Amino acid sequence: MKLVEPILASQAEIQAIRRDLHVHPELCYEEHRTAEIVAERLNAWGIPVVRGLGVTGVVGIIKNGTSERAIGLRADMDALPMQELNGFAHASTHAGKMHACGHDGHTAMLLGAAHYLAQHRNFDGTVYLIFQPAEEGGGGAKRMIEDGLFERFPMDAVYGMHNWPGIPEGHFGVVSGPMMASSNEFRVTVRGKGAHAAQPHRGIDPIMVAVQIAQAWQTIVSREKNPLHTAVLSITQIHAGSATNIIPDEAELVGTVRTFTTEVLDLIERRMQEMANGIAAGFGASIDFGFKRNYPPLVNHPEQTAFAIEAMRAVVGPAQVDANVEPTMGAEDFAFMLQAKPGCYVFLGNGDGDHRAGGHGLGPCQLHNASYDFNDNLLPIGASYWVRLAEMSLKA
Repeated sequence: MKLVEPILASQAEIQAIRRDLHVHPELCYEEHRTAEIVAERLNAWGIPVVRGLGVTGVVGIIKNGTSERAIGLRADMDALPMQELNGFAHASTHAGKMHACGHDGHTAMLLGAAHYLAQHRNFDGTVYLIFQPAEEGGGGAKRMIEDGLFERFPMDAVYGMHNWPGIPEGHFGVVSGPMMASSNEFRVTVRGKGAHAAQPHRGIDPIMVAVQIAQAWQTIVSREKNPLHTAVLSITQIHAGSATNIIPDEAELVGTVRTFTTEVLDLIERRMQEMANGIAAGFGASIDFGFKRNYPPLVNHPEQTAFAIEAMRAVVGPAQVDANVEPTMGAEDFAFMLQAKPGCYVFLGNGDGDHRAGGHGLGPCQLHNASYDFNDNLLPIGASYWVRLAEMSLKA
């Protein structure tokens, strides 16, 4: 590896920031303490700060030279609403809140890079440091864009990074094109006619209608969608009934749809509604159909992806960069930024959990797991990547 030496030397300081954030997790749009720490650090290093984009977002501005070129580097700040099972010294002290996705590490890595860039300024142009709130379901990226992120801070490209358990520690993964799926949810209510369970002929059983709909929907993925186009349709909840001898009036189907393209999503949403209405009508029932599109597919731009690969290789070497990593059906709201600007999102391997020396829970070190912890060995690696990406993009 060719890590930035001053960053490597300051790993203990960056780690202290990361662990402090882990102790004090804040949920989406509640990142007031986190934003204050970020702003205080940036100001202390002579970096101008703008606050309040996306409610609690922070943008730092590092300028050097005369070039009008500019790039954005983004880190997310929010935690998850879950109880931590770890017992180490830096475990969460806020009940029901936990940094189980590594956003504490993402924030610390970008701060580490910011400190170096402010001190050395080996570039010609502007680096915008984007500390984003509410990635975990709150659409903080979209909110920052709506608040004028790209108008107030014009940039040529924007880049993001996420730690990724299962990829070896310190290895990078990326792929051009779709890398993460869209995130969508549905809630469908079947309205029938309640009756005594011993006299089903006097009612319209919404449970049986819901079962027929659930089975039919799976044929959209298996028989109507092009098999070369990936999609997932998962029914995760079925709610109905209150007693063993009552046919209820209603049954509810809840779940998620994930796709890598909007075209496939359009097909699935349309056919889900058509099938549900048709099947319900056949049984004499009716449907309330609700479908919510949360995050779009995350699609990396080819030119910026190729450039990010060069920067990653400059830090960890070609052997530790997988430029054709397997996409995931997970979702990420950085997709909104990539819809608005060219850019690239990369994975940084978090390892398999061996970094948790003691006090961790019994579960695996996977994202959104109560036993997860960010791997502090990644701090100088991720920060060095941000620095090299900025210096190569804005080469003097």
